[in-house]
Amino acid sequence: MPTAVKEDYLKALYFLNKEDSRINLTELSDKLGVSKPTANNMIKKLEEQGWVNYRKYKPVELTEKGRKTAALIVRKHRLTELFLYKIMDFGWEEVHEIAEQMEHIPSEKLFARMDEMLNYPKVDPHGSPIPNQEGNVVEQQYQSLVDLAVGQKVQLSALTKSSVDLLHYLNELKIELGTHIEVLKKEPFDNSLIISCNGKAPLMVSQKVAKSLLVTTVG
Repeated sequence: MPTAVKEDYLKALYFLNKEDSRINLTELSDKLGVSKPTANNMIKKLEEQGWVNYRKYKPVELTEKGRKTAALIVRKHRLTELFLYKIMDFGWEEVHEIAEQMEHIPSEKLFARMDEMLNYPKVDPHGSPIPNQEGNVVEQQYQSLVDLAVGQKVQLSALTKSSVDLLHYLNELKIELGTHIEVLKKEPFDNSLIISCNGKAPLMVSQKVAKSLLVTTVG
């Protein structure tokens, strides 16, 4: 089994790979907060395992074996987050750090039982897709709230980023996945939005927050 550090590298490569299949060491070292020589040494170890292809001065590429291994780490993380949220009543702002530790547990049986207890979910508490047992993901098509026109009615389905600060802020506004949102007004000065959530009193959200909210159209 890969060590926790190797798994962290694989997971970082997995997310960078979604942006560009050819990943340079600078991007990887920046994401992990390590030096380029440290990242270079670990990449050599990952190549020995057959998880990446790498040649000096060339981009790093995940192999199919590496991609699947990384996706299964992400699966464990997101299943854990949802289990903590749904079964153990943790807040969606509390689950990430715990899942960061639990994703390194090698027991397939544990996570299979979580999956069963959660009725084989497709997304985590923040709307991010959960890879299946083969490491495959069904990507959903969302719109960003900031791109909607006045009068549109939508449902919050996911977040682009789930920082603790953003989640605390959404808690204060009583906005969660499934919240029905209507765009009432767009401020031309700063592109902030006046919205109504679940038919309640209007409130303002900044352009930055609106960009973080991914929505789907409701009837």
